[in-house]
Amino acid sequence: MKRHALGTRLWHWVNLICLVVLFMSGLNISNAHPRLYWGHWGFAPEDAWLHITRFPGWATIPGYYSLASARLWHFLFAWPFAIGLLLFMIGSLANRHFSRDLVTRRSEWRWSAIKADIAKHLKLDFEHAGSKFNFLQKLAYGVVIFILLPLMIFTGLAMSPAMDANWPWLVDMFGGRQSARSIHFLVAWALAGFLVLHIALVLLSGPIGQLRDMITGGAKMEDQP
Repeated sequence: MKRHALGTRLWHWVNLICLVVLFMSGLNISNAHPRLYWGHWGFAPEDAWLHITRFPGWATIPGYYSLASARLWHFLFAWPFAIGLLLFMIGSLANRHFSRDLVTRRSEWRWSAIKADIAKHLKLDFEHAGSKFNFLQKLAYGVVIFILLPLMIFTGLAMSPAMDANWPWLVDMFGGRQSARSIHFLVAWALAGFLVLHIALVLLSGPIGQLRDMITGGAKMEDQP
């Protein structure tokens, strides 16, 4: 078995493209109404809990303000994003990627072990014998895969007016369409922060080898020291 299975590699790159396009088109959509609310309704400036800055063209898709075009880009890439996540989860359960590489052990949750892991990261020591990922990596990937990415999908669905007739419970689960929009916005920026941190750690831990492994799969596990 290679370090990264083919399904993991395909999902990694497809998901990256989808997230970038969704984020940038989402910024364009945000420019149409740059205020966030809680509850089922919201429009007046005095009711907003957050007033968002307008994002420049270089940060949006398309590179000019167009709500209609931005929505087309957003919906187009939302489908491969959602379907890709579902297929990745099914595949990772089938090939035991989740249980083998991402499930944490009880010993890893000891505060002494967590402090040691943090200290190693601060020293830019990313070695971790006996496992593909260390505890902080498992925790980060677990939060992203099982919490943040599904939240993006379900809050996105909850913002659709069609959910009032089809799945009204989904809108109520988030406390209203405006609450779903606020959560959607916050999670999008959390994922953007994760992406920046992920890229920074890749650059610090040997980008050539990391990129090669994520493209070719890397050395077979039994051949690794």
